[in-house]
Amino acid sequence: MKIGICAKITPDTDTQVKIQGDGIDSNGVKYVISPYDAFAIEEAIRTKEAHGGEVVSFTVGDASVLNQLRKGCLALGADRAVIVSDGAALATDSLGIARVLAGAIKRDETDLVFCGKQAIDDDNVQVPAMVAEILDWALVSRVVEFSVDGDSFTATRSMDGGVQEVVTGKLPAVITTDRGLNTPRYAKLPAIMKAKKKPVNNLELGDVGLSADDIAPAVRTVSWGEPPPRPQGRLIEGDVDTAVAELVRLLREEAKVI
Repeated sequence: MKIGICAKITPDTDTQVKIQGDGIDSNGVKYVISPYDAFAIEEAIRTKEAHGGEVVSFTVGDASVLNQLRKGCLALGADRAVIVSDGAALATDSLGIARVLAGAIKRDETDLVFCGKQAIDDDNVQVPAMVAEILDWALVSRVVEFSVDGDSFTATRSMDGGVQEVVTGKLPAVITTDRGLNTPRYAKLPAIMKAKKKPVNNLELGDVGLSADDIAPAVRTVSWGEPPPRPQGRLIEGDVDTAVAELVRLLREEAKVI
């Protein structure tokens, strides 16, 4: 079985992101594999340990992503990495990224692909479903339990309100992982050193059967800005009855939440 992972490198949630001109100021930003993708990596490795095969990570990014992929993916048990670093791929939108990833996955004749349910940088929750649609594969999202038996799978989805849904199907499939599916392992130093020798395939668009026109973005970011500043807090004075009455008035007339 060939198992794929779609891994995205994103700013760490602890990093303070600053706006500079028409983009993000990368100075001082710590980058990591998106946390939900870490669950995907762990589940892919566990599936390989249980059933054999090969684990391949697929990423769109420049040369800077390799270090994080070695530490956060290859050192954990993935066998090799595929990076599409074509300039047009770096400048496209979610659909373009999905087309690139789908092309790389198809090129590698992958049987099963794990993705995080969403990336923590833009939270679009778009790419995995698009990849599945382009490949004409089944998609199961927000998975918290997963198992494979031959070419069949069983997955438990986390639904809103604490409800869970059990889904069965046939491979190939795209599975998006949610918190609770597993506990990602940490890379040990010897494994990090060995990961430096694992193969990395750097591809261009032509290698996955695409051209720049095929992934021309339909959605563009036209401006960047910081959230509006939080209004200054207000201290309500007076006795309890007066303060409560004033608070209720403010919530009704100004905040308009009651």
